[in-house]
Amino acid sequence: MRTVTVGVLGSGTVGQDVLNLIQRRKSVFDDIGVKIEIAGVLVRDVNRPRNVPAGTRVTDTCDFLQECTVVIECMGGVDRPLELLRPYLRSGRPLITANKAMLAERWSELRDYALAGNLYYEASVMAGTPVIGPMSTVLRASTFVQLHAILNGTCNYILGQMEQGRDYAQALAEAQALGYAEDPPTLDVGGFDTAHKLAVMARFCADGDFDYGRVQIQGIEHVTAQDIADAHAAGERIKLVASLEKEGDGWAARVAPQRLPADHPLCTAGESRNALVYEAEESGTLIFAGGGAGGMVTASAMVGDLLDYLLGFPGHVPLH
Repeated sequence: MRTVTVGVLGSGTVGQDVLNLIQRRKSVFDDIGVKIEIAGVLVRDVNRPRNVPAGTRVTDTCDFLQECTVVIECMGGVDRPLELLRPYLRSGRPLITANKAMLAERWSELRDYALAGNLYYEASVMAGTPVIGPMSTVLRASTFVQLHAILNGTCNYILGQMEQGRDYAQALAEAQALGYAEDPPTLDVGGFDTAHKLAVMARFCADGDFDYGRVQIQGIEHVTAQDIADAHAAGERIKLVASLEKEGDGWAARVAPQRLPADHPLCTAGESRNALVYEAEESGTLIFAGGGAGGMVTASAMVGDLLDYLLGFPGHVPLH
């Protein structure tokens, strides 16, 4: 047995589920000859009750980072996690993250680590539904044409509630009451969360240097009940769609509400599910659908990335 020391940054819902899933899957780690030791878990408030395995070291300092073999980042945000991780990343050790905002907005600093195979981030786009893995491996042999996706469950929920007769304000308030939307909810309803994810995907199929600033963004704040009714009368539904398509000699990336036929794959995936329609010349059209959020759903992809690292597979490498 070899011992692998893991550090975890953040202990919200996802961070707690990562720790519990590592413990739950102990037999899998045993099978590959690995003993996982948690060096520490970085939190803001050490006195807050948490559902983590007994004996887990919870701390508000990062003094454990330099002893870690691998770090799992569950903090979210952009500059704060990167500030903490810079010395660690420069040492050439691997990082597992679901942080699409950091990946999207600080790619110029992170890209070299990704090219070296040191960044694992399957969970950053559709949580436990694998799309980064296929795009970064087998789909590279196909000539990419376009993709269209629903990548934000909050917007999906709000638009679904509006189809049932609620206006936008009512649907948003219900989403916030259920914990689906933050306060303020701009990151979700403004389309920025979806745009972050689209930028991450674009680097595997269009341009390895794709800049987040190239994404044209329009949220759902101005969708009205009349818009919903007009779409329904035409046999259509309104969804917040992320699109990546060829435009001239480059690529056009857009996030905006769109009317789609009611039987379109993006409309039939389910209200709480993310979906992606991916098209390439040789592979044809592929459809991915599944859970795109949630603590244990996201943790499943992050612990899967940890297993990939332990088995010797590199991280998710963008286009060169």
